[in-house]
Amino acid sequence: METQTAVENNYLKNATEEELQRQKAIDDWLPITSSRNAKWWYSAFHNITAMVGAGVLSLPYAMSELGWGPGVTVLVLSWIITLYTLWQMVEMHEMVPGKRFDRYHELGQYAFGEKLGLYIVVPQQLVVEIGVNIVYMVTGGRSLQKFHDTVCDNCKKIKLTFFIMIFASVHFVLSHLPNFNSISGVSLAAAVMSLSYSTIAWAASAHKGVQENVEYGYKAASTSGTVFNFFSGLGDIAFAYAGHNVVLEIQATIPSTPEKPSKGPMWKGVVVAYTVVALCYFPVALIGYWMFGNGVEDNILISLEKPKWLIAMANMFVVIHVIGSYQLPCIMWLAIYKPKKFSLSWCCNWVCIVFGLFLMILSPIGGLRSIIISAKNYEFFS
Repeated sequence: METQTAVENNYLKNATEEELQRQKAIDDWLPITSSRNAKWWYSAFHNITAMVGAGVLSLPYAMSELGWGPGVTVLVLSWIITLYTLWQMVEMHEMVPGKRFDRYHELGQYAFGEKLGLYIVVPQQLVVEIGVNIVYMVTGGRSLQKFHDTVCDNCKKIKLTFFIMIFASVHFVLSHLPNFNSISGVSLAAAVMSLSYSTIAWAASAHKGVQENVEYGYKAASTSGTVFNFFSGLGDIAFAYAGHNVVLEIQATIPSTPEKPSKGPMWKGVVVAYTVVALCYFPVALIGYWMFGNGVEDNILISLEKPKWLIAMANMFVVIHVIGSYQLPCIMWLAIYKPKKFSLSWCCNWVCIVFGLFLMILSPIGGLRSIIISAKNYEFFS
């Protein structure tokens, strides 16, 4: 009997070792985990690049649709809640000893089960990734077009389609790089660019001063229009904070041991990143709206026509940033940790869930209306 038990234990040990070797081979092959030598500052600029998207340039417009009170409230709440949920992701990355959840679907499978976890996580992740990539393709193309039109007034006008294709061709090259750390230089440049064009946006706005006859009231002529614009403003702010889609993958590149888990350097980088986020978002949103009121454009750089060299530079910074950027946690926390009902952790997570559902359900309503209204301006293939 003892011999049989020993054989079974030996078999299980060998099976476990084989499984670990198989997982290691997969990790060495996949681009995200093939290199685990990142430092804490990698986490900082990867998170800055992922978070501070070109959506920051639409924050003054979002403020014009929400108004001072609701706008500032949603802006601050979004910053706090996304920082809290990002901390949750960092903590859950290595909550099981000897196991790292390097991808969202792995964490989802642990929280909800092998099959249900995939059904819950993967569709949402694909929607986010595809949506963000499409928006960034258009944003990069628009910024290239704005740069071209600014530096060359008398040149022949070129359709937006061609600028998007130019932007896409860069990604065709970058997509062949072997792993996450191999684009660290691009990501660092993108992080610097995001801080640069954000600073240009609010500094140039402040230099231009409060415009004559500026108004801060809602500009829609009807109640329904005001409501739809309000929802659209919520969507703009939600999109500006949509940077959680690669958090686990960023942490996966950081080395980890039982004595020095990866959450230490990862969180250090996150704190630096969110400090930069605050320095980018709040001045752009508040100063831009203060200077232009409800007459601000959906991209603050469009409202700023002069000095031309500075605006051209800012648009090129946007292009470089979205090149670097191109490449639902509270529920998981409740499912895994099961905090006591009505405890602080339980209440905080449910507040975040309700707030997130509110944005997810209502903001696309206004956003869809804006897309339909502005679609006539996009003639891609005519």
